[in-house]
Amino acid sequence: MILTDSVSVSGVRRTTDGYLVADARVARTGIQEYLGSEVGKPDVPIIRVYRPPEAVFAEDAMRSYAYRPMTNDHHGDVNAGNWKQLAVGQTGSEVLRDGDFVRVPLVLMDAAAIRDYEAGKRELSMGLEATVVFEDGVTPDGQTYNARIESMRMNHLALVDRARGGEQLRIGDQRAPGVQPQAQDDPKGGHDMADALRKLLVDGLTIETTEQGAQAIEKLNKQLSDAQVNIKTLTDGHAAAMATKDAELAKKDAEIDSLKSKQLSDADIDKRVQERADLISTAKQIADGDYTGKSEAEIRKAAVVAKLGDAAVKDKADAYIAARFDILAEDAAEDPVRQHMRQQDGKPTNPADNGQTAYEQRLADAWRGESK
Repeated sequence: MILTDSVSVSGVRRTTDGYLVADARVARTGIQEYLGSEVGKPDVPIIRVYRPPEAVFAEDAMRSYAYRPMTNDHHGDVNAGNWKQLAVGQTGSEVLRDGDFVRVPLVLMDAAAIRDYEAGKRELSMGLEATVVFEDGVTPDGQTYNARIESMRMNHLALVDRARGGEQLRIGDQRAPGVQPQAQDDPKGGHDMADALRKLLVDGLTIETTEQGAQAIEKLNKQLSDAQVNIKTLTDGHAAAMATKDAELAKKDAEIDSLKSKQLSDADIDKRVQERADLISTAKQIADGDYTGKSEAEIRKAAVVAKLGDAAVKDKADAYIAARFDILAEDAAEDPVRQHMRQQDGKPTNPADNGQTAYEQRLADAWRGESK
């Protein structure tokens, strides 16, 4: 768990290079108050956290103050991946106990951070990892608490506007010009933290929260925004896919309707068969020929050629040939001799009687003559 603690800078001096060097108290024992959201208890407004001496001055904890990067305000966890962008200085190695405080040397090297210091931003806040045990208890001097720290490891030291520990942790021996006294811890558990809060606009509402709370909200807002973008991308992709699928289905439906329109009913088939039979019959009236397997246009052309010869249709359009066919059909319909011959040709004969039918006919004719 990352916690922050605030103390003041003292023993300040400037080097010839423009750096700001100081010796500062950076941690203390006792009660410090946190918003519940800072320590994983968002449903509790204020958590009073007790730092016992055995945790603050533990050997591992004291060793972790040395060579920590300094930042201008807190920016979450500082590590090898981001220190170059965040660091404005660092702590030294001579970590000492000073009564109830831990004191370390530090150097502030960034010009912008030094200007902030000169403008009145002079307090320090440790960013640390800590093991927090939530329990109700009472300190040796009679103060109640809701949680207790068992171990700590420092991560970074931040230059901040307000110290959590109170006015006694201000910069140097005198308050900076124009800086007002800070509110002290309320023995009853209250704490004026308004100046340490940030205002954020969330879903149209203005809220106040700590720096850590603001960072968490901003991170969640970004994740929500990214999720909305991803949802929109997926929705648009789905809509495009559905539009493509709908177009494909519409095309298939059109093809099916087209095929249905091309299907012939039984009546249509009968009609077409009759029309073809009539056409072939008409063609045979014009001229005998084999019209099997030919299209309507080919049947007309074959009949005209059989009747008039190839020259009659050479280089002629289908419409011309169809007109000649109709004229020949009318002529054939008016020729009674041809009709009679075709009718006679159509009567059945018995080629296997070897003249028996003719012989019988002559006998009958002779008998009729004798009878007269």
